[in-house]
Amino acid sequence: MLYQFLLNFVDTFGFLNVFKYLTFRTGLSVFTSLIIVLIIGGPFIRFFSNQKILNPIRDDGPEDHIIKKIGTPTMGGVIILLGLLISVLCWGDLSNINILFCIFIAVSFGLLGAFDDYKKIKHSNSSGISSKLKIILQIIISITGVCFFVYFVDYQEITNLYFPFFKNLIINLGWFFIPFSVFVIVGSSNAVNLTDGLDGLATVPVILVAVCFAFISYVTGNVVFSDYLQIPYIEGTGEVSIFCGAIIGSCLGFLWFNAPPAKIFMGDTGSLSLGGSLGAVGIITKHEIVLAITGGLFVLEAVSVMVQVISYKLTGKRIFKMAPIHHHFEKKGWPESTVVIRFWIISIILAMIGLATLKLR
Repeated sequence: MLYQFLLNFVDTFGFLNVFKYLTFRTGLSVFTSLIIVLIIGGPFIRFFSNQKILNPIRDDGPEDHIIKKIGTPTMGGVIILLGLLISVLCWGDLSNINILFCIFIAVSFGLLGAFDDYKKIKHSNSSGISSKLKIILQIIISITGVCFFVYFVDYQEITNLYFPFFKNLIINLGWFFIPFSVFVIVGSSNAVNLTDGLDGLATVPVILVAVCFAFISYVTGNVVFSDYLQIPYIEGTGEVSIFCGAIIGSCLGFLWFNAPPAKIFMGDTGSLSLGGSLGAVGIITKHEIVLAITGGLFVLEAVSVMVQVISYKLTGKRIFKMAPIHHHFEKKGWPESTVVIRFWIISIILAMIGLATLKLR
């Protein structure tokens, strides 16, 4: 809104022309969301603590983990979402369908996560709403958003699936694009949710993926760069870099409070929203597979849970000491900080591999 307001005065004040540049507005988006979260973070943490909005801890987790986490406020995703939304509303082009799609997914999944967090806090356990109901609601939200996006988007090849490393390998999914997109959004949302189990563990990988896709969305929406990199050019996609910038700034600000020892957890309010948002960005930029690479840590965490459940149901035995896999290493005796930092290193490597796919075609 602020960006569109300032454009009205470009002819009068020439220096305002700088707001037409995506790179400048992306930088403003990062800075704005960062400052907002840093300012409101402290008051929100005190409010959540006073109101006993505390994080229920799994009683089957590592004993040291249980002792350290008891009494820590949750629903920090509210802080992230406020910083993200205010920043996007200020510097994004709200007439752009891509921005509207991202906002819809972020807010809807955030509200679903908030409801789940509320149920956990109310009943003082880590269960929240049932897994089936959560999945059903995620699917409904995703179908609504994807259908809205497909109907209004002006890009004929939107149903194409592009493969990294192979410039000529393209599959037209047709109407299967809708269930595929729903799978990407729901899968990404739950994968980030499963990863968010240790101080800062999910926050940094989300930042890294957002950095990658801020760049990817910019070059995808630039006819010169997309032609040079031999990736599909999608008009208007560059605006998504504003949204990614807001994610980066909000998560950086949140990390100030979420770094070990965490003063607040993002809860499902933050993890479901951020995961769903990254899924939406992957779909918009037509880099869904690259999303799975850069967000490989999230995939690993989700797969570890699925493998654990399948193994236990079929054989009665568990492959890991505990799932998701970060708890497995805690059970093996790794200090929490060691698990978190080593997983961050893995995320950095995967992010670099994901970016390398842009040129290796």
